[in-house]
Amino acid sequence: MLLHGGLTGCTISLTSISFSRRSTALSNRRRRAISRDIDEDTKRPDTCCVTWVAVITGLIICSAVGVGFYGNSETNDGVYQMNYSLYNANRTLGNINNLVAGSLGNVETALKQHLERLDEIFSTRPDYLQALRFMQLMVNNVIRELTVLPDINKTNFDLAAIADQTAFIEYYRWLIYLLLLILDLVICLAMCLGMAKHSQYLLIMIIGFVILSLILSWASLGVDTATAVGISDFCVSPDKFIVNHTKDFLSADVAHYYLFCSPNLPNPFQQSLTTCQRSLTTMQIQIQGLLQFSVRVFPTAERDLLGIQRLLNSTEFSLHKLTALLDCRGLHKDYLDTLMGVCYDGVEGLLYLSLFSLLAACALSAMLCVIFRVWTLMGSREKEYDDIDEEDPFNPQARRISYNPRRSNTHSFCSYTTSLGSQASLHPPPQSTSSVMSPPEYMNQSMLFGGTPRYENVPLIGRGSPPPSYSPSMRATYLSMTDAQIRHFGTDFQV
Repeated sequence: MLLHGGLTGCTISLTSISFSRRSTALSNRRRRAISRDIDEDTKRPDTCCVTWVAVITGLIICSAVGVGFYGNSETNDGVYQMNYSLYNANRTLGNINNLVAGSLGNVETALKQHLERLDEIFSTRPDYLQALRFMQLMVNNVIRELTVLPDINKTNFDLAAIADQTAFIEYYRWLIYLLLLILDLVICLAMCLGMAKHSQYLLIMIIGFVILSLILSWASLGVDTATAVGISDFCVSPDKFIVNHTKDFLSADVAHYYLFCSPNLPNPFQQSLTTCQRSLTTMQIQIQGLLQFSVRVFPTAERDLLGIQRLLNSTEFSLHKLTALLDCRGLHKDYLDTLMGVCYDGVEGLLYLSLFSLLAACALSAMLCVIFRVWTLMGSREKEYDDIDEEDPFNPQARRISYNPRRSNTHSFCSYTTSLGSQASLHPPPQSTSSVMSPPEYMNQSMLFGGTPRYENVPLIGRGSPPPSYSPSMRATYLSMTDAQIRHFGTDFQV
């Protein structure tokens, strides 16, 4: 009876332990579920706020990038128009310089050589020598009037240098802003991807790029604002600025003539050009008279006279071209186009770029705060997962633990093998070699909570408990061992 009571108590205690463990695990699971629901309810507004801030930040960055593309294009167009006008003015001044230099070369060298040879040929004719002396005076007048023209070489060099330097700076400025705009777009897309994937490594990389872009945005904002202010100061009174910087090689009346190009302003080159034109016309008349009367007396003089006539024709043609180029309308148009490119398109583009830099800097700062907040939420979520009890039988992760054979060999506190060993030590039952089998392991913890959850290995048949589910091998083993107990101990210890 004592043995029967011990077995009954062991079984009852086993049942109570099993149900107490189940009830405890179920209560823990419900408690965690309730706390998780409470945490989700409390964190849902925070998560929603972070999401909306991220969406608004992304929209602001996209809008800023659009403004940046427009500003970059406008600035590039303005600089291109300025450089085109500068190169056009440079070409005009270069042509003026070439015409003046060519005319001076023809008059000073070739024309004087012909006059010297004619002076030797007409040495016996004083009337012809007098005509040559008069032509020499006309040549000196042409040389003097061409010499008083402004120094075009220095102006030509300054314009070309400014245009080349501006084009070089503009190319790299445009390229840097294009890369910065692309970087902001990539950061926006990467932030969305990092928040969707919950990738900490991606968020770390995004933080680095955001800090870099933030520094570049603030730097570009300062540079754009300073440049826009400087150009605006120039555009307030560009005429005065140009007059002050060209007073070393241009007189004030010449500078005002090209800057304003008013019909009321006289042409400062008109008198010199008129004098040159009259001198050339007078020399043409003298040469035609000599060709008509002196060739019959001095046939050798015809070659030099025809050479002088060709030089006078080419010089007069160059003088007409020089008169057209020195007119204020061409250079004034280039000046106005330069001002339009700098003071309108250029300043407008710089203002849009400043707006882009300001919006991008603010949005990137907000994005940095959002990323840090997402990082904090991800860390708290991982901490919640770490707080889950791994020994909870209702934890889904416990069922994915791989089977450990060492734990399968660990016997429970009240396993049937242990009780059978204690019974065999008192009265060992006779067993045949054919019916010897390995005793089962009932209360194996790894099989109870880590194996297949379909079957239970706690024998509760005949205990008045809810019918558990057993595997066929477990049921056959249990019934065979129960028959062995009845044959050995009789019906007094039947459970």
